[in-house]
Amino acid sequence: MTGRDEFTGSRTNRAGAAPDGPDVQAGVRRLPALEAALADARDLPDGPDRQVALERLAERADAAGDVRSGVDARFALIEAYLLDGERWRLVEPVRRCRAAADHRPELLTDDETGLLLRYQRYAVEALLGTPRVGLDQTRALLHDLAHRVGADGPDAPTVAELHCRIADHLGDEPTARHWYERWSGKRPGPAGGCPGCASARRAELLAGWGEWRAALGELQKRDGEPEATCTDQPERDLVAALLPALRAGEPERAAAAHVRAYRRHRREPAAFPHLSAHLRFCALGGHLERGLTILTEQLPRLDRPSDDLAAMEFAAAGALVCALAEEAGLGGRPLPRPAYGGRAATEPDVSALGALLLGVASELAGSFDARNGTGHHSGRMAAWLAERPLAAPVALPADDGSDGPDADGSDEASGSGERELMALTVDMITAALDRRGDQYLVEEGDTVVGRWGGVVIQFRRAGERGEVLHARAMAARRLPATRRSEAYAFCNAWNHDRLLPKAYAHDIDEELVLAGDVATDLTHGVAPAQLTVLVDAAIATGVAYAEAVAALP
Repeated sequence: MTGRDEFTGSRTNRAGAAPDGPDVQAGVRRLPALEAALADARDLPDGPDRQVALERLAERADAAGDVRSGVDARFALIEAYLLDGERWRLVEPVRRCRAAADHRPELLTDDETGLLLRYQRYAVEALLGTPRVGLDQTRALLHDLAHRVGADGPDAPTVAELHCRIADHLGDEPTARHWYERWSGKRPGPAGGCPGCASARRAELLAGWGEWRAALGELQKRDGEPEATCTDQPERDLVAALLPALRAGEPERAAAAHVRAYRRHRREPAAFPHLSAHLRFCALGGHLERGLTILTEQLPRLDRPSDDLAAMEFAAAGALVCALAEEAGLGGRPLPRPAYGGRAATEPDVSALGALLLGVASELAGSFDARNGTGHHSGRMAAWLAERPLAAPVALPADDGSDGPDADGSDEASGSGERELMALTVDMITAALDRRGDQYLVEEGDTVVGRWGGVVIQFRRAGERGEVLHARAMAARRLPATRRSEAYAFCNAWNHDRLLPKAYAHDIDEELVLAGDVATDLTHGVAPAQLTVLVDAAIATGVAYAEAVAALP
């Protein structure tokens, strides 16, 4: 997702110890009281309370001379910041972990050393998303990263990408192009971003430089290139192609890409940075009514943006939609704006909302430019607002959850096929998730896995003939094994009061995973419409279960 592209955040080694155990690392002293406090802090629900507890624990470890616990606390703190969408806070804990590891080379395992490199990349990328990170701090971290990976190391393309994107962010196109040549065509190393989304990141740069055809070419799959396994695809590439396709005279392609990608992005929190492209497509493609609808639908997300760059671009794109709508005689139309915090709900008209959004975009652009010492972002937003429709609008494809006919020309998901009984298949499960616009992976054994908020859900076929739809929900929050009796009491209470999912707890690495199962016997077949209902129910109950686990004291 652009410079904010991916954080898998799998909490490997949640207990905070190295894989070989905390006491086998020569010369590493640990205090049991701090280890226990770290376990308690990790057990807190995601949010500010966990962050504060981890920050204080890191300070206690520093004061006590327990370097290992200090690193463990800061690793956990980095994960907490990433999960809460506060990448701009990473610089200091990454710097402190790096200093500790340099002073005590035996402190980190090989896995932790690689993870710290990735965290260092995240900290460098934070500059792109907010003006709250210092330019000098970021450059120091980037130069340090370049020194560590070397000119010919596997992560050299990652360093080149970061140099390229930072130069572009500062408005230094010649330098950005220099680094682009050293990055283009190379796969990122272990600390790099998602390989499946690298083409989209490059296409966005090329589009920003006005090279529409080159941007579209970057998104084309090369012969022999492995299939991307990124869960953001194909929508990530589709949204990167929106404006280049429109400007290159392919409005039908842009329209199809917009409809399919927005089906997913409309409700996926991490997709907020992509909404500006959808709004600009509507404005420049002549779909003002749809643009106003999307703006109204997504406006509440501006109150809780994933980062400042996404907020600035969303506000500028929304202001452009409003300006064009006003020129079309729609300036007096009221648009609801829900209450937030101490702000009451209002219904500004299109003209008033456009002025409000323009103010938000201008203020944020000014903040970026003040930090960067340039006028690049103010000029870029002004250029967006000066744009006008590129061509007459084309008809948008039907937004029915279908991506068109199958390879053989059939279309099972349309018309009467929705109600036709058939044997359960993995393709039917993934089609149901596609209609919802969800992201997922198909793992070995044909297990379909996705994450919805604080729950990971696996869908698979069970039974002798694969006739049973089995859904397993696992709450992201885990409990220490010492709370086994509380976990059992929670599961018993859940099973007493609710039908789904069937709740239970099991041990993994001295922790308790709270999970739930839903199984439906489909011996006589299932219709696609019925399967969609079953998948919806499994996800809704799984999310509710995970929220209840997260709310445990």
